[in-house]
Amino acid sequence: MANPAKHNDPFDSLDDLDDEFVDYRAGRGAGDDYAVDSYAAQYAAQAPMADPFAEDSDDEPADLSPDLQRQALATPGASLGLREPLPTGLHASREADEIGAISIPRIGIHFFPDSEASVAACDAAALDRRMARAQSLVRRGGIQEAIDTYRNEPTPSLIFVESQSRGRDLLDQLDQLAEVCDANTKVVVIGAHNDISLYRELIRQGVSDYMVAPVQPIQLIKSIATLYNDPETPFVGRTIAFVGARGGAGSSSIAHNFAYNLSEQMQANTVIVDYDLPFGTAGLDFNQDPLQGMAEALNEPDRLDSVLLDRMLAKCTDRLSLFSAPAALDQDYTADQDAYDEVTRKVRAAAPYIVMDLPHLWSPWLKANLIAADEVVIVATPDLASLRNAKNIIDLLRHSRPNDAAPKLVLNQTETPGRPEIPVKDFTAALGIEPCALIPFDAKLFGQASNNGQMLNEVAPAGKVADAMAQLTARITGRNPEPKTRKSSSFLGNLFKK
Repeated sequence: MANPAKHNDPFDSLDDLDDEFVDYRAGRGAGDDYAVDSYAAQYAAQAPMADPFAEDSDDEPADLSPDLQRQALATPGASLGLREPLPTGLHASREADEIGAISIPRIGIHFFPDSEASVAACDAAALDRRMARAQSLVRRGGIQEAIDTYRNEPTPSLIFVESQSRGRDLLDQLDQLAEVCDANTKVVVIGAHNDISLYRELIRQGVSDYMVAPVQPIQLIKSIATLYNDPETPFVGRTIAFVGARGGAGSSSIAHNFAYNLSEQMQANTVIVDYDLPFGTAGLDFNQDPLQGMAEALNEPDRLDSVLLDRMLAKCTDRLSLFSAPAALDQDYTADQDAYDEVTRKVRAAAPYIVMDLPHLWSPWLKANLIAADEVVIVATPDLASLRNAKNIIDLLRHSRPNDAAPKLVLNQTETPGRPEIPVKDFTAALGIEPCALIPFDAKLFGQASNNGQMLNEVAPAGKVADAMAQLTARITGRNPEPKTRKSSSFLGNLFKK
């Protein structure tokens, strides 16, 4: 606290502040101003709130009007005056009306409840219609189960954890959870103590929201909707643009396999956007019939909303969706830069990761997409044309994005038999960028995967190419999947195991 003489240490007085304050809804990151819940605001307007931090505070609840006293006594789970009533009956309807038809984006949400009531609430929330696009998982065990789980698994976009601890014990548990979580993962805590000082400290530590048990399904959904549907801070996925330094460099194939690894190995919800309208290969690589969705969206970007976007996306796996190009030559694709910008902006609200497969051409909209992307990956082959073009792209991005990280470089088709190559050392020295992955040439593997509509990791999960793609995924996302142990097929290896 700023003035220790006037305010007590919140952790010395946690036991004295229980059941004094409402379950607030954070809805923002650490350090931002928090908003009082609508029911709490209603109560506060009718009855003044007692300040427990004032010197003359006796830690008694505020006086209530007779109507509010009867409501507090008649509502199960309601604290005297300031605790939000459980959303049953009319309150549940009111909460449902507040979130209305809002749907949750394509994110991973894991629940770790620690009581029968919370398990039931989390199960019901995961099956709600508003959660249809999210990937939900409910696993009992509370915050300790989450800590044990994420030691061996990547973390999703949002985690709900329940704990009966309070004060320092709870913060110690959250510190352990933070050690195994990604920095961009949001955490909502379900606790047993209705404590404003605890709430403030949790928000200060980076917790996105704190809810007081028992919770109801609509409360959980409302918390998610608040986090991801705030008009002031709308949900925006991370865009990763793949572009080839020259035609035939394999940029599309690398982009598609990267997106597949991101969705499967990292368990991250991902959307591939194929911007090569006449010749896009995303549909072929995933064995999907091309749709006219991309062309329609670019022709009328104002009509593209979340419902229409859902219809246009082809589902490749549980976590991977495809916004494919029509791959047809019977029409002219004359959309302007504003249309591309509008479509990209709306697609970014669909999932945490947006992989943009950009064609090998140069136009104002492609240049704008490269400059605006969160991450740019240049796919090149070890030849002179790729070296010249890659250097031009890198110089442009350095000039246009002085405060962003340098683009990533992928050298594809290395070690091609019989072909003279520029050595990797000389190639990177000329560009001033070290490659984040070297993809060896394997005509049989790439050809088999392409002809079968499969990904490289499906055809040969234990080869050099699979290892290079895993390294690329880890370098770009900063997330490391659990390493796979390979079985030894040698006689001596099996003997030593025994």
